[in-house]
Amino acid sequence: MTRIVTYLFFLVLIVSCQDSGNITFEALTLASTKCKECPEVSIEIPHALGNNKLAKSINLTLQEEVISKLTFEDEINDETIQEAIESFTNGYFELKKIYPDETIGWKAKINGMVTYEDNELLTIELQSYLFTGGAHGYGSTNFLNFSKKRGKEMDDWELFEDKEGFERYAETQFRLQQDIPVNKPINSTGFMFEQDHFYLPENIGFTEKGLKLLYNQYEVASYADGPIELTLPYKDIQQFLSGNIKT
Repeated sequence: MTRIVTYLFFLVLIVSCQDSGNITFEALTLASTKCKECPEVSIEIPHALGNNKLAKSINLTLQEEVISKLTFEDEINDETIQEAIESFTNGYFELKKIYPDETIGWKAKINGMVTYEDNELLTIELQSYLFTGGAHGYGSTNFLNFSKKRGKEMDDWELFEDKEGFERYAETQFRLQQDIPVNKPINSTGFMFEQDHFYLPENIGFTEKGLKLLYNQYEVASYADGPIELTLPYKDIQQFLSGNIKT
């Protein structure tokens, strides 16, 4: 498989990075060009420079996320993104052997970007779109939050000092945004929360405008509704955030 690997620096001025404590990244781009009939695979993710614990954690986490999106069979244990691309390609041709007249070309596009960084934490947003047959492809967004001090990815519960209070506040704002009456069930306007009970999404990430809550397609609504987003300004939620997080 021929591959294209290019490195483009998008955080410049090392001096300014040292002053702010920001991590320096380069963009890692991979594209599959094995053959004309092969699946189209395009990956562009940030690659943290340096040999410290945080840089290693960021790069390993991103690698694992990309591999998990491209690998469809549990018994396959890909260790690199390149191996995952090959597994994705092989999966397509295996299916094509079974359904030679029905298999439409597969596609995979994965992009990552830094959406927030301060002295304490860093957030990377990973957007992906995969088409492996059927009526349509599936797009999703994942947020990866990292603690700079601990040099590792943070679980969502670590983001909050008062998660229950935050969840109540988020529900109030969600109802306002989606025009759901306060005295009606959360699913009364067509949402599909399990057990008709509001809960936080699987993906919560820091952005320059505020903390973004993102429900991917099918998570609480139909595919046609697309992803559901709610961004809460930091000034309104600081009381709920962990004491180590100062936005």
